[in-house]
Amino acid sequence: MKVGFTYDFKDDYLAMGFSLVEVAEFDTIETIEGIEDSLKKIGYEVDRIGNVKALVKRLAAGDRWDLVFNIAEGVSGIGREAQIPAILDAYDIPYVFSDPMVLSLTLHKGMAKRIVRDAGVKTPEFNIVYAESDIDVTAIPFPLFAKPLSEGTGKGIGAMSVINSKDDLKKACLHLLNEYKQPVLVEKFLPGREFTVGITGTGRNAKVVGVIEINFLPQAESVAYGLVNKKNYEKLMKYTVPEKETYDRCCEVALEAWRILECRDGGRIDLRNNESGEPEFIEVNPLAGLNPIDSDLPILSRMNGLDYDSLIRQIMDSAIKRVFDGKKKQI
Repeated sequence: MKVGFTYDFKDDYLAMGFSLVEVAEFDTIETIEGIEDSLKKIGYEVDRIGNVKALVKRLAAGDRWDLVFNIAEGVSGIGREAQIPAILDAYDIPYVFSDPMVLSLTLHKGMAKRIVRDAGVKTPEFNIVYAESDIDVTAIPFPLFAKPLSEGTGKGIGAMSVINSKDDLKKACLHLLNEYKQPVLVEKFLPGREFTVGITGTGRNAKVVGVIEINFLPQAESVAYGLVNKKNYEKLMKYTVPEKETYDRCCEVALEAWRILECRDGGRIDLRNNESGEPEFIEVNPLAGLNPIDSDLPILSRMNGLDYDSLIRQIMDSAIKRVFDGKKKQI
């Protein structure tokens, strides 16, 4: 089976003048080679395509693939993660991971929270700040947590994110509005333990591959799991597998949210405990990072007994079953 491989290579964008923060979500050569090597070990023929513009050129030239392994984050707009899936849909080429609806919905963290909340999954109370005039009408009790509405990899999350006063709220929101040129999600800051849950599969076939607790060491930049803490996790963070009762409860909440949002094949859901010790939905990442060493999904999988090649196999098996009605094409 010929598998196309779409991605945003970090070095390409740095060469175009993008900043380190702007390319934080994009992939290094280690990630690209790691995924390619795993796919080849499983038995797939891999054809590197690259970003959305490279895909358009290849399609125009007449190239086609049996399936595309898509990890491209895109550059601009609320639908940036959905660009490649939408194009592939137009050409009737199947792909791994979620569809345009899911990728656009979940990148808008407020919309995703509304969906899971309306379906009965607990999530912190929140407001969306579109402009300075919205800051004063935020009536959620302190402490609060502020972050860009539509970013990943902890971008825009750091020492200013946990807020305890109106002055700090205004300062944080104005900074984020100016820096990221997008609305700000302001939500109640939950005081409990923080977790991330890895999932593979789709719908009823979805399953948890691991849960880890996010522990902040004394030298951590802040008690927010942001870009600095993520990038320097070996020095600033400690990951642990929670006790069975907590593990099982996290699995239950995460799987419910995953299925409600109709995510596919693989990804992560972040949770945090409320005052009662119950996990609440924070956000979902349906295009989770797949660096073999440093990304959260491979880390939590490894800590729960699933090696990287097996993780990629589970993701591919889900896509193959979903696309080809459970009948695996001849490899």
